[in-house]
Amino acid sequence: MASKDGQDPRIARIKSAIRVIPNFPKQGNMFQDITTLLLDTKAFKDTIDLFVERYIDKNITVVAGLEAKGFIFGSPIALALGAKFVPMRKHNKLPGAVQPGARAIVIDDQIVTGGSLYAAFKLLERAGVHVVECACVIEFPELKGREKLGDKSLFALINAS
Repeated sequence: MASKDGQDPRIARIKSAIRVIPNFPKQGNMFQDITTLLLDTKAFKDTIDLFVERYIDKNITVVAGLEAKGFIFGSPIALALGAKFVPMRKHNKLPGAVQPGARAIVIDDQIVTGGSLYAAFKLLERAGVHVVECACVIEFPELKGREKLGDKSLFALINAS
């Protein structure tokens, strides 16, 4: 259900549940602490529900979560979609659950420079997996991480600018 501005009201609840810590870890940064989102059961459920609603009709067979916070969001999304969850932990290593022809999303808590999401989807594609989209809770558009992904689609729930 959209609000007057056309945005799903759950987005505002999710955004307000994320603690922003100014000047951390260095001066000028606005650190987005998702641990407070995890403590708010309604906002956390809303987060998972929004991703599931986006991907429920896309025949996703694999949800690849990036270490470590991508594990937190990816696992319940995979369960809700009836997909395998693949934890992506080390450079150039994939668990055996990934098979050529799978349809995947790659998820993390945030995209900053885009390097981790880029490496993950490239690794999956080398294994013969079709990466439908990269997804994250928070995007920092001023850091241009989306550009690193090239033509790969990125879905972000919240814009941190």
